[in-house]
Amino acid sequence: METITTQGVAMPRLGFGTFRMPGAAAQPVVENAIALGYRHIDTAAMYENEAAVGAALAASGVARTELFVTTKVWHDQLAPDALHRAFDASLRKLGLDHIDLYLVHWPSKDMDMASMLEALTSLRERGLARAIGVCNFNLPMLRRAVEEISAPIASVQVEYHPYLSQSALLGYLRRHGLPLTAYAPLAQGRAASDPVLAAIGQKHGVSAAQIAIAWLLDQPGVAVIPKAGRPESQKANLAALDIRLDDEDRAAIAALPKDQRFVRPPFAPEWDAVE
Repeated sequence: METITTQGVAMPRLGFGTFRMPGAAAQPVVENAIALGYRHIDTAAMYENEAAVGAALAASGVARTELFVTTKVWHDQLAPDALHRAFDASLRKLGLDHIDLYLVHWPSKDMDMASMLEALTSLRERGLARAIGVCNFNLPMLRRAVEEISAPIASVQVEYHPYLSQSALLGYLRRHGLPLTAYAPLAQGRAASDPVLAAIGQKHGVSAAQIAIAWLLDQPGVAVIPKAGRPESQKANLAALDIRLDDEDRAAIAALPKDQRFVRPPFAPEWDAVE
């Protein structure tokens, strides 16, 4: 599995997402994913499946050093004391002694960014989190975190798929040597039935969904965490690692609309903010 090294930590480029896999039902799904070869497992306190993910990790028989586990703190737990309590709870549920990547799941309008990032950084300094990062930050928030606060951000996780441009964010991250982790890479299932992606897939003997994932993996500094409940889909997503797009494919995908954002909770930041 190809990795991206960030802040001294090697993160597998293709991970396994577990959003909307609540409770014990997640355990056999994650066990199967690990058995197939996934080593980057992405969960969150809000998903309510950390205990099941932890049980799957324990049952896998795979050495802890080979696994890369990401979890996240919810946006109502960003005060330093609350963040530390949330981290301890996640660690306990996962049954681990450290997390590989601990992320702020969403920014909060009333967060004290400096103290929140200081609390995150302290987890890293104590060896409890090997790396830290943020999800769903807009560019002004990211600039403040990276340039003003100098937080050791290792990854930025955002919605990214063939219908949403992240060119401004990607440009910024590449200038600072930071990877982008793409969630909802299939646009919540829409990419699987896209005729343009299907036509490209037919050329390569693969599915439209595999082309969407391959398009993300084709971009330097991008990691991808598709969710897949069925073993066949888990295998297909892994197989996307071997797809090689050509310039004609890239041009066809570039021509798709790039202004469609499907994850828009009421507490989301202002996405178009640039200053």
